[in-house]
Amino acid sequence: MTQKLSPGTALMLTVPPLLWAGNAVVGRLVSDLVPPITLNFLRWVIAFFILLPFAWHLLKPQSALWPHWRRFALLSLLGVGCYNALQYLALQTSTPLNVTLVAASTPVFMLAAGALLFKTPVRPAQWLGAGLSIAGVLVVLSRGDAAQLLQVSFVVGDIYILLATVCWALYSWLLTQRNEPDEIRSNWAAFLMAQVIFGLGWAGLFSGAEWALTDAHITWGAPLYAALAFVAIGPAVLAYRCWGLGVQTAGPAMAGFFSNLTPLLAAIMSTFFLGDMPQIYHVVAFSLIVSGILVSSRR
Repeated sequence: MTQKLSPGTALMLTVPPLLWAGNAVVGRLVSDLVPPITLNFLRWVIAFFILLPFAWHLLKPQSALWPHWRRFALLSLLGVGCYNALQYLALQTSTPLNVTLVAASTPVFMLAAGALLFKTPVRPAQWLGAGLSIAGVLVVLSRGDAAQLLQVSFVVGDIYILLATVCWALYSWLLTQRNEPDEIRSNWAAFLMAQVIFGLGWAGLFSGAEWALTDAHITWGAPLYAALAFVAIGPAVLAYRCWGLGVQTAGPAMAGFFSNLTPLLAAIMSTFFLGDMPQIYHVVAFSLIVSGILVSSRR
């Protein structure tokens, strides 16, 4: 169902794409300084200490968190443990613009998850919009050359970001299942902290595997410190806060539209900071994806 947006909700849902675009650019900038999965773990360690003064009571054995640990363990696996780790992995072999364009297919996966798992009906116009959005993703994956699709020649980073997009769609729908106690749901810091507590376990586990299986190393210095501060405060704490509240206010399908601002903002940032000039196929892909969302959002 299409919902009307207040200006405040629209602004709230615009903040995450801005920060996520910056997250993609920064992730690419520091790809030689820190392993991708370790970067995800470090950002959430910092976010944990940022949130600690506001939600330290959740760590008490008698807090309302522990009876609902299964819900938050699942939310944290999808949103904290997997989503950004897969995104940072994608940025090892793909560009920020490609990554954010593929991630712009999020509304398609939102519709699919709603229909398959949450019994939300999908209208014909939404299926048409989904087809257009998927066509846009295929344009990115093929680099504008259909022959590459026939040869199944993909950059591995594109596969990682597709998996990340599926995780994010499931995460966003689970946010609407409000079965946690009021003292957590009504406190934004507590709600995010509840996810970070379990998310640190997932992220730490994945980071440990990265160090055990690869030749991981970290180059400490001012550039990495600045990057960690940004990805922890902006794309982690602020973006997750705004996205969570926006999804619960406007619904996952409507919120998914705003995620398509990310590639546009990433293209602008990449041009300035990385010298990654957009190609014609990027324009075609973005047009298809936005057209799909506009078609699917019509009543």
